[in-house]
Amino acid sequence: MSQPRVPDSGMHYVNLQGFSMGTSWQVQCYLNSSQHAPEIQSAELQSGIQAQLDQIVAQMSPWETDSDINQFNRAPANSWQVLPPEFFKVLQHSVFVAEQTRGAFDPSIGHLANLWGFGPAGKIEQAPEAMEILQARMRTNWQQIRLNPTDSSALQIGNVHLDLCSTAKGFGVDQVARYLQQIGITSYLVEVGGELRGLGCKPDGQPWWVELEVVPDSTLEQLPIQDLSTSYVVALHGLAIATSGDYNRYFMHEGKRYSHTIDPRTGYPVDHDLASVTVMHSECMIADALATAMSVLGVKKGMAYAKRLHAAARFIERKPDGFVEHLSPAFIAMMDEHLD
Repeated sequence: MSQPRVPDSGMHYVNLQGFSMGTSWQVQCYLNSSQHAPEIQSAELQSGIQAQLDQIVAQMSPWETDSDINQFNRAPANSWQVLPPEFFKVLQHSVFVAEQTRGAFDPSIGHLANLWGFGPAGKIEQAPEAMEILQARMRTNWQQIRLNPTDSSALQIGNVHLDLCSTAKGFGVDQVARYLQQIGITSYLVEVGGELRGLGCKPDGQPWWVELEVVPDSTLEQLPIQDLSTSYVVALHGLAIATSGDYNRYFMHEGKRYSHTIDPRTGYPVDHDLASVTVMHSECMIADALATAMSVLGVKKGMAYAKRLHAAARFIERKPDGFVEHLSPAFIAMMDEHLD
């Protein structure tokens, strides 16, 4: 990877914030002050960033009645639907990850997400009945999704409900990053709901440093063989980070904790000790999808998947007396590079 370019003395720092996809976004960057007044540049940039994210919501939000994804979900059986290119790209990658994980990741999980209270149908206070889960599972099968790259279309076989929430936010980060680079911004840090992507460095030559997310109120117990710090700070130059955790969205029923991370293969929320997975990749969309897939797979199978892809992944496992972390070889190698 090329060395980050240091902004020249004519650049000024901008910190913009807003809301999208049910969460907040923030962009920090350096602009060329010789083109326009800083306040004009900031206003134009704010609206430009928001427009990028609004487009993704309009295409892929299951909460928007007239979104493209909901139009697909309501489409007649056995009809081919032409999708916007961004929507098609996210769906195509989601199907690819589904194939790699044999259904541990599934973009047709909309019925199950709704049933468990994590979709637009709203929250629930008790677990659904086994028969309801079985019926939703019968309508959840990534193998039923047919794609035609020639015209960016997908086949709706009937009552298949797509849900791309585990990838769309990461794609949104990438989309904002691409927009910034297209208008000539080469030093930035983009964050949408905890997912991050950065490029370049600051005028003092320092890159955009970020600390990896940890499980709230936890004291990590270190595995002896790793001998690494439990607090990681990463320089985001051409790198993105996504984290999937079971501590952000869940509900309690009869003393049992139900995570928002649903295993499409069983129809139930995951029931293992994996608290979170953090993945680093050049594209946030890919990191987002991988973090979700590995969260479903669990520590052992998730680590095997990370090793097979040479993916930089950090797993935090919940134990009775604390937390233990597991690092993929690619993650350790990346940290070693930062320490050199």
